[in-house]
Amino acid sequence: MVSRTIDQKLLGIISSEQAHSFRIIPLEKKEGFLHFLSTEKTEEKKNLIQILLGKNIVLNPIPEEEIQPLLYQHYQSETLKNREKEQAEGSDVVRFVNKMFQTSIDMGASDIHVERYEKQARIRFRWEGQLVERYEVNLEEYDAIVSRIKIMAELDIAERRLPQDGRIHFQQQGQDIDVRVSSIPGKFGEKIVLRLLTRSSDQLDIQKLGFSVAEMNEYEQAITKPNGIILITGPTGSGKTTTLYATLSQLNKPGKNITTIEDPIEYNLSGINQVQLKEEIGLSFDRALRAFLRQDPDIMMVGEIRDTPTAQIAVRAALTGHLVFSTLHTNNSWDALSRLTDMGVEPYLLAAALRLILAQRLVRVLCKNCKRKVKTAFHEGFQNEFDIQEHFLPEGCPTCYFTGYRGRRAVFEVLPIGKDIQQAVKSLNFSEAKSMTKQLPSLNENLANLVRHGETSIEEAVLHYQ
Repeated sequence: MVSRTIDQKLLGIISSEQAHSFRIIPLEKKEGFLHFLSTEKTEEKKNLIQILLGKNIVLNPIPEEEIQPLLYQHYQSETLKNREKEQAEGSDVVRFVNKMFQTSIDMGASDIHVERYEKQARIRFRWEGQLVERYEVNLEEYDAIVSRIKIMAELDIAERRLPQDGRIHFQQQGQDIDVRVSSIPGKFGEKIVLRLLTRSSDQLDIQKLGFSVAEMNEYEQAITKPNGIILITGPTGSGKTTTLYATLSQLNKPGKNITTIEDPIEYNLSGINQVQLKEEIGLSFDRALRAFLRQDPDIMMVGEIRDTPTAQIAVRAALTGHLVFSTLHTNNSWDALSRLTDMGVEPYLLAAALRLILAQRLVRVLCKNCKRKVKTAFHEGFQNEFDIQEHFLPEGCPTCYFTGYRGRRAVFEVLPIGKDIQQAVKSLNFSEAKSMTKQLPSLNENLANLVRHGETSIEEAVLHYQ
């Protein structure tokens, strides 16, 4: 083995993770170039490190059996991770990624998409449920941006062939920001999607979810009962998780034992026992529910009823004195009844266990600065059922980023399960049960009211119309 003299002052220029991932060691600085020992000398690797560090480099080949002892000697401590951050403060890539996060938080975006195609790369934000392009990225800088994000998420930057998942946690203006990171290999480069979990206390206030007074009364009556099942239905992205968290926050009292099984845990609730689903090791929804029953629970929440075992155990828990919350992917409240019976839940058990079914959607709200009133025109499948004489159109202005919408609100359909409906459910006569419902407005009627009052557009309402 050749004896090599390492310039100790250069060690902090890369992090421990970078050294091990790239299999490189800083050697010396000579004639304006940073020289590295490397197990391979490829142009791709050289360009990536140059972009990442913002410096010209030279790679000096070294056998694998020689670099491993050097890595162990100089980069064995995890505390060296912080050096990368300190050295990178002046990096354009780091500044750009920091700006990207800041802008997304200021806008109130829920996701960031970092994606590359054959001749372009871009970054889009999911804002108010829609993807909006915010940045074009130079193809030469794309890999460095991806590497920076992967380093922050403690992912393997050398692995580009397999999907990876990680998390980033930081503070912004006194607010805790938790970011879920997912990378997948694409034809022209990795795609990164970042989910920003930045719920404020306002979002977890059940009084601010958007219930009408009558709907709120029905919902509060159901969630304060000592046992039974409360189901929240709707497609992905309809706000079901936020409603669940807001509900549990209200019920979270010192005298209550609340336990959840989630996939994933999107928000930490102090005083509530939260469990992360891990099906790869056998920790499924139904297995967790079985374990919860031995934990002296008062309230249980299962993220989603996906299969027969989970549905049956949830019903059993509700019938043995526990209050159970869960979600289903159905279009409306009534579909939840047939879905559960299709899963094998006996109708008489379902009727006895259910307390309330809540269907919901998230609807974009028209921008108050630019919406325009017009006389209504016939719209197939919507206006012919409702008396709407005029409505508003989205125009677009700087306030709403020229989308015509600013903010979103929940729209609900509340179905309380009373004795009459229970009897109809037992006989699987859902049409009869539907005719017995209290005079609470349906999801479609609530959508029509939003159009009528100028809160949303007909086009937006039609997207969620049943």
